[in-house]
Amino acid sequence: MNGNLRVGNLFGIPFFVNVSWFFVLALTTLNFGGGLLAQFPGLGGWAIGLGLISGLLLFASVLLHELGHSVVAQQQGIRVNSITLLLFGGLASLEEEAKTPAGSFWIAVAGPLVSLALFALLSLVVGSGVLTGPLAAIVGLLAYINLALATFNMLPGLPLDGGNVLKAMVWKVTGKRHSGIRWASRAGQVIGWSAVVIGGLSVLGLSNIGSFWTLLIGWFLLQNAGRSAQFANVEEALSGLTAADAVLDNSPVINGDETLRQLADTAIMVSGRDWRQFLVKDGEGQLLGTVHLDVLKEMPSERWSSQRVRDWVQPMAKAEIVPSDQPLIEVINLFPKQGALAVTRANGTLVGLVEKAEIIHLLRKKGQMQLT
Repeated sequence: MNGNLRVGNLFGIPFFVNVSWFFVLALTTLNFGGGLLAQFPGLGGWAIGLGLISGLLLFASVLLHELGHSVVAQQQGIRVNSITLLLFGGLASLEEEAKTPAGSFWIAVAGPLVSLALFALLSLVVGSGVLTGPLAAIVGLLAYINLALATFNMLPGLPLDGGNVLKAMVWKVTGKRHSGIRWASRAGQVIGWSAVVIGGLSVLGLSNIGSFWTLLIGWFLLQNAGRSAQFANVEEALSGLTAADAVLDNSPVINGDETLRQLADTAIMVSGRDWRQFLVKDGEGQLLGTVHLDVLKEMPSERWSSQRVRDWVQPMAKAEIVPSDQPLIEVINLFPKQGALAVTRANGTLVGLVEKAEIIHLLRKKGQMQLT
């Protein structure tokens, strides 16, 4: 359980709300309702109901903001896994990064542009005089909030949209995505620490600027900017490396023409590892699939010498196989639960097995090399 509740689909994109969202909805309902009651005392009990509507419309604005990111990402062929409403806004989860700095830039600015469009539209509605009283106040408030949403999100630091814009710009100049992530992460940490200090001084009564929410938002920015910085370090360390570079020297591979007796002997001879499954190749080195050692339990050992491994091969799913020239930073995100993938060349010949643990080993090795 990750605290997210699925509530439906939007344009084929799964839509979730985090449990923290209900807490914020309650606060915004009380806040907006209290403000409306102070402005229009005659509302009475209707103020809370209108406050709830205002809160829901606020999150509808956040949802449209995230849909802006999502639609542009989809136009670039990037799958959107989900949209989630969270404590401090929303999150569009993309399956992969944009391939170019320009693509990253347009995905980043799409959300704020939607918020600015909503601000302009709602401002026109209020200015037209069509609405009056509490409804005009609600629409006016939503217009201001969308302007604030666009402005705040364009601050140049990750995980904000402005941070992704900064990332795209540095990426364009340097030609290195990880450099863009690093710069934008550092900027995000500066913004986060600033918000924490301002909020902390406010909570202690030493400043009239900021609030407890400023402190929480700063903490949220710090956490996410820190994770982005770690990712940048990983990407830089793995830069230029491919799946073939991380293949295990003693990958569990056996020829399909060999017997189950030879499979058993090979499994015993592999030192340092208790392999339960072997990759199987044919005489030309083509990957056939896998064979599990459980087959040795399915028949008497006296028959092992008459049974060929190829007769016990299980096919592999496409998701379990990666090309040898695929960047290692992309391979990391492909690992299934078992943490291992088969690596093949363009012609289908088997290179070996790559494990997440081996990539971690490479990262540590590269880190030690940089220190020496």
